[in-house]
Amino acid sequence: MPKIENHQIDPLNPVEDIAHRDDVIMRDNPVSRMIDRAVKFIGEIFGWLWLVLLVVIIGNVVLRYVFSQGMIELEELQWYLYAAAWLVGLSYTFVEDGHVRVDVVYENLRFKTRMWLELLGLLVLFLPFVCFVIYYSLPFVELSWVTGETSTSANGLGARWLIKGCLLFSFVLLLLAGLSRLLRVIGTLRFGPTSEAGEA
Repeated sequence: MPKIENHQIDPLNPVEDIAHRDDVIMRDNPVSRMIDRAVKFIGEIFGWLWLVLLVVIIGNVVLRYVFSQGMIELEELQWYLYAAAWLVGLSYTFVEDGHVRVDVVYENLRFKTRMWLELLGLLVLFLPFVCFVIYYSLPFVELSWVTGETSTSANGLGARWLIKGCLLFSFVLLLLAGLSRLLRVIGTLRFGPTSEAGEA
């Protein structure tokens, strides 16, 4: 069975085990802890939208196939809920380091090399992309708000700016999560990992 930096891989769940091994030995600081707690709290609140979405879907199916009464409002509410829960879930997943990483090269590198790659990825790819989306979503949401955009369907939902605003809100959260991760990476590179497992 392969070993990674004095850490035995769990044969039952190797992907999850590999995905989280750097995160648990990276250095925290008060700012990153505060950001992570806030993002997790918001993510947990929005996580309840999945349950609401399930109820709405079941209700819509029952209305349509049992009572032959389809409702466009419920259909649109489904993708409102799905979009909001999924978008806000991005930052929660990033903070939890639960995103999928499948990289044969990365997993065989030394811990310090991985941290330098993480730093480079955050500064060159992740944060610029997030800032780009925030910059261009601002007028997108503003236009929807100013024009009072509503659904194009006769019985559709109004306040289309609300769901478009979730895009902006979610990427602001993602920016905060990225800055938190950046602080942790810098702290780890400067002071070393929190355990000997990352010294190799």
